[in-house]
Amino acid sequence: MNTETFIAQIAAASIEALYGVVEASQIQIQKTRKEFEGDYTLVTFPLLKLSRKAPEATANEIGEHIVANNPTISSYNVIKGFLNLSIAPSYWAERFAEETANENYGQAESSGRTIMIEYSSPNTNKPLHLGHIRNNLLGYSVAQILKANGHNVIKVNLVNDRGIHICKSMLAWQLYGGGETPASSGMKGDHLVGKYYVEFDKHYKAEVKELVEGGMSEEEAKKKAPIMLAAQEMLRKWEAKDEEVYKLWQTMNGWVYEGFDVTYKALGVDFDKVYYESQTYLLGKSLVQDGLDKGVFFRKEDNSVWIDLEADGLDQKLLLRGDGTSVYMTQDLGTALSRFEENKLDDMIYVVGNEQNYHFQVLKLVLKKLGYEWSDNIYHLSYGMVELPEGKMKSREGTVVDADDLIADMVDTAREMSEELGKLDGCTKEEADAVCSMVGLGALKYFILKVDPKKTMLFDPRESIDFNGNTGPFIQYTHARICSVLRKAEEAGIDFKAAVECELLPEEIELIKSLGEFPTVVASAGENFAPSLIAAYAYDLAKTFNGYYHDHSILKEEDEKKRQMRVKLAAEVARVISRAMKLLGIDVPQRM
Repeated sequence: MNTETFIAQIAAASIEALYGVVEASQIQIQKTRKEFEGDYTLVTFPLLKLSRKAPEATANEIGEHIVANNPTISSYNVIKGFLNLSIAPSYWAERFAEETANENYGQAESSGRTIMIEYSSPNTNKPLHLGHIRNNLLGYSVAQILKANGHNVIKVNLVNDRGIHICKSMLAWQLYGGGETPASSGMKGDHLVGKYYVEFDKHYKAEVKELVEGGMSEEEAKKKAPIMLAAQEMLRKWEAKDEEVYKLWQTMNGWVYEGFDVTYKALGVDFDKVYYESQTYLLGKSLVQDGLDKGVFFRKEDNSVWIDLEADGLDQKLLLRGDGTSVYMTQDLGTALSRFEENKLDDMIYVVGNEQNYHFQVLKLVLKKLGYEWSDNIYHLSYGMVELPEGKMKSREGTVVDADDLIADMVDTAREMSEELGKLDGCTKEEADAVCSMVGLGALKYFILKVDPKKTMLFDPRESIDFNGNTGPFIQYTHARICSVLRKAEEAGIDFKAAVECELLPEEIELIKSLGEFPTVVASAGENFAPSLIAAYAYDLAKTFNGYYHDHSILKEEDEKKRQMRVKLAAEVARVISRAMKLLGIDVPQRM
């Protein structure tokens, strides 16, 4: 039981003793504001109908009763209608002992719920970029947080491996590649295929320009450019399973997958299952027929199938083209149905950029109209764009921030800044390499995950590796600092694993209170799919510990029991920091 719930129970008992039955919704407990004395505050205004007294009189009456009947509450004070309660130090000592004894602290018991989360969802015509990094880090972190909340989590990736985009890269490679391969060029496969996507766009624009100069309208030129017509023909051949085109498609996609795997490994993200659009795009056609049979959908003269959502404040939505080919919605309807049925899902989370908000609104509504009640358990975890100080990125023009380049730059920047500050002094080359990789990636992940997903964010690599700000490296350095204290404690023979009792300082109680909030923060982050809550918690805990460490000696404390307790407290802070950062997919170093 967390402290807030415990205080609510104590308050409820006193309120019932004084005024009779009280509803849970009437008991409002919150942390006491820092400018007032106390730990938790009871808001008395919802209780005035029961007490039939003024707010201050009600608060004083309840406060007196609580203190008289609960030794856990050492004192109270009243500010207008707010009852501030102070908790006895002995309570915090007991809580601390419980926390340190719990090997699974912060991990909830099994909920019995199965949740699937889809993230990454790349196209196979280009490497992963900065936008994909936000998607992958967000999806992976939410998966870790949901696991910590006791859910069975299935992490999946849906690869967009078919369509005109990959045909553009394939055609450009045929026309201009000269047989180049990842092995012959030394390029990662996804980079090589992305190179020819950019190459296609360059030649396409040149052909459009030439046609326009010849008197054709720009709109018509875009449709009739020879290279675009050739790409569309290649797509038709792919759908007809033309042997030569299909073989080239398999080869080039294979190059891309090998490249993606390297990037995923560097980012520290993984998947339990990978779906491929080439295997799922036909799913949903039976659902379209089902919708027609039920009168939910309608067919137009050109044989295309639609749903009219105007009564729901939306518009008409295409579900199947006139030639019988699928659209994204057709596929997503079928994929959702197969996933829920095959995996007996309770919830399905899609981590997709906010440009697809409307798509997922329609998806849920269509499934609901088809009679699938589980459509209420589909959630679109929408996120905003990531921009750099230089502005937006455009993949067709080759101006995206490549994920591999960014990861390498982050590690290099971490090395440069760590050397400047002397953080690598005394490290072997292997240790220094490991620390720089950990710090560079930690900086990247923390900087992205500390921001509310819905917000468009500006990513500044150097700002993210500030060892003194609200950054991953600051928290990592705090963990390494504590590990250094623990090593010295062990060398000095200080037993900090055994139970110890001594008087606690107010700053020590503050740390114990912060540690006690970890399970509540994990639960809240799970309910809201919000890694930013974990990031804020880890930073506040690290900052609180650094203030304590600055003001109070740990290893040089002369009182043996106090010294043991302080080392034990430091060890618990390190353990919780490590667990919190793990939920963000961030490793913390032992030395730095």
